[in-house]
Amino acid sequence: MRYYKPLQMSCFSPPVMLATFMIEIGLALYVGWRYTLDAVSKLSIAILFFLAVFQLAEYNICEGSFGVDSLSWARIGYVAITLLPPLGFHLASRIAGRRNRTMLMAAYGSAALFAGFFALTGHGISSSACLGNYVIFQSAPMAIGWYAFYYYGWLLAGTFYCLSHAKKASAPHISRALRGLAAGYLVFIVPTTAVNIVDPATIKGIPSIMCGFAVLLAVALVGVVLPEYYRQRQLATRTSSQKTSQTQGA
Repeated sequence: MRYYKPLQMSCFSPPVMLATFMIEIGLALYVGWRYTLDAVSKLSIAILFFLAVFQLAEYNICEGSFGVDSLSWARIGYVAITLLPPLGFHLASRIAGRRNRTMLMAAYGSAALFAGFFALTGHGISSSACLGNYVIFQSAPMAIGWYAFYYYGWLLAGTFYCLSHAKKASAPHISRALRGLAAGYLVFIVPTTAVNIVDPATIKGIPSIMCGFAVLLAVALVGVVLPEYYRQRQLATRTSSQKTSQTQGA
């Protein structure tokens, strides 16, 4: 008889959490160095920064660094990931060239409510545990369903918003940037859902697992979305510089 070891998600282990933190912080610094600090680049940096903060929080829940207790790190991590959905939707609307004030107010308002709940109430986050492969969080039962609705709701809204406005975009590079952002959403929503279906025991670790896959979003953001968005501007700058050089040469 052959025996098989149970599937272990070692890709979410503490060393990988630390490596992911370093990748995401490195990408945030790269964006700040590479691009003009406008609304799109600032929102991108914020997304990368909060992704990195969650990875650092997870690592410290497992390793107990910096003299901060694990419960405080859990709250810091939860606040960080709570801000990601509105930031992502805001980024999509900026790339599309739309304001969407009402939806953004709703997104940031709901994020503020959940962030305050997790950070300031004793039962918002009551405990956390490092299982070696991922971290689980214990929250108030009444909040779990509403938080899942908030989180997945805004992520799916952002995905469909990107796809919808990619079809309407007049400039090809904007369309490609929006499709790239939609793909970035999907590369961590779909794998997380698949993991939970394969192993329902991982549902309590959804934040940890989802943000483990979110490094793929970070790579898509820096490798596809921003280069496409800024492509036309860079071409225009080069053309302007060439014309200036030709004029001066004449």
